[in-house]
Amino acid sequence: MTGKVALVTGGSRGMGAAIALRLAGEGADVAISYVSDRAAAEEVVAKVESAGRRGLAIRSDAADAEAAAGLVDQVAAHFGRLDILVNNAGVGVLGPMTGLAAADVNRVLDTNVRGVFLTTQAAASRLERGGRIISTGTALSRYAGGPGGTLYALSKSALTGMTKALARELGERAVTVNLIHPGPVDTAMNPADGPFAEPQRAATALGRFGTADEVASLVAYLAGDDAAYITGAELVVDGGHSA
Repeated sequence: MTGKVALVTGGSRGMGAAIALRLAGEGADVAISYVSDRAAAEEVVAKVESAGRRGLAIRSDAADAEAAAGLVDQVAAHFGRLDILVNNAGVGVLGPMTGLAAADVNRVLDTNVRGVFLTTQAAASRLERGGRIISTGTALSRYAGGPGGTLYALSKSALTGMTKALARELGERAVTVNLIHPGPVDTAMNPADGPFAEPQRAATALGRFGTADEVASLVAYLAGDDAAYITGAELVVDGGHSA
C-alpha cells in the first residue's frame, strides 16, 4: 500500500485504531477521525508516524451531516489523494425496542446510516482508480442471538444494500466496496472480561472473543491488491457466531 492514503473513521480506539495501525504497517499514510478523545487520536497518529508513514487526526462527528464532506475534503487536501475509506465509526444503543427514546433512534441512524452514506458519497468522487471502500457492520445482523439489538442491527443492515448497489456503481473505476461483520471483539467498549461477555463468548463456535487485530487483518486484506476481485461482498469475522 506504499503511496496510498487511507481514511479510517472512528480511528482513535478499538477496532478503528487497530485498522489504522495495520494499514500504516502495510505502507499507507493514514488519517483518522475522532469525536472527543483527542489524546487517544494523537497517540494513534504518533504510532502511524513511528511506522514511517504520515498521519492525521481530524475531529469529526459521524452523526453531523455537514461534517462528512468536509472530513473527506480535508484528508484529500492534506495528502493530495484518497485511496481507501474505512467506515468504522458507529454507535450502538441496546435495549427493548419499546423503551428506546427518539433521541437514541436518531443518534444511531444518523451515525451508522446517514453518516456512513454521506462520508462514502463524498469519498466516491475523490477515490483514485482501484480505490477501496470498506464498512463495518455487525454479526448481529446475521444472527441476533437474543433480544435488545433491534435498532443496532437495523442500522448496520442498511449497509448491506449500500455496499451491493455501490459496488455496481463504482465497478467501472475498479473501486471495490465491501462490508465486514465483526462478532464479539475485545475492546474497551465491549471487554472480554466485562459483565456481558459470557453469553457473547458462548454464542461463538470458537468460545472466545476476537481481537481488534484480527478484524484489522481482514480490512487490510480487502484494502490490498490481492482482494481486487472481491466487491459487493459481506465477510464475517465472528468466531462462528453466525454459524
